[in-house]
Amino acid sequence: MTQIKASVMDEAALCRAVRRISHEIVERSEGVEGLVLIGIQRRGLPLARMIRQNIAEITGVTLPLESLNIQFYRDDLTEIADGPQVGNEPLKTDVAGKKVILVDDVLYTGRTARAAIAAVFANGRPAQLQLAVLIDRGHRELPIRADYVGKNLPTAPNERVAVYLPEFDGKTGADIVELGSTAI
Repeated sequence: MTQIKASVMDEAALCRAVRRISHEIVERSEGVEGLVLIGIQRRGLPLARMIRQNIAEITGVTLPLESLNIQFYRDDLTEIADGPQVGNEPLKTDVAGKKVILVDDVLYTGRTARAAIAAVFANGRPAQLQLAVLIDRGHRELPIRADYVGKNLPTAPNERVAVYLPEFDGKTGADIVELGSTAI
């Protein structure tokens, strides 16, 4: 049974946060020319789709959208399997010289973001690389910060942030759950 400690975002709050991130991206980028959205699998991709839809409504431009599998760029591969096979799934969009926005659900230690950065650079050298996250929960192990944050949510090390999206969970929102519970 899931032990929810606190509900931190319902569907409306999550959609507002993503909408705000979308507006900030357009404003800080001074338009959308040369922008590419890349959703980090799994939950970053649906959030990137939401941002893409919002930006299309705001500007009338539909941005290129990519899905990024970072499993081959993780720094804990040897903990997952002996002699891991490292490979590269190329992006369909040429990122060289583009402004790339990586999108993920939760920023925690920074290790997922580091792996995503390595994966992007394996596909080309963007002119600019930024990070958009729905929730920043702190506890960084690497010097990584998000450029766009839906909600800053200080958490304890024994807590976890569970983001729910319809594609995976049949609902939309976010909770703080006790570590070791069965959320997501």
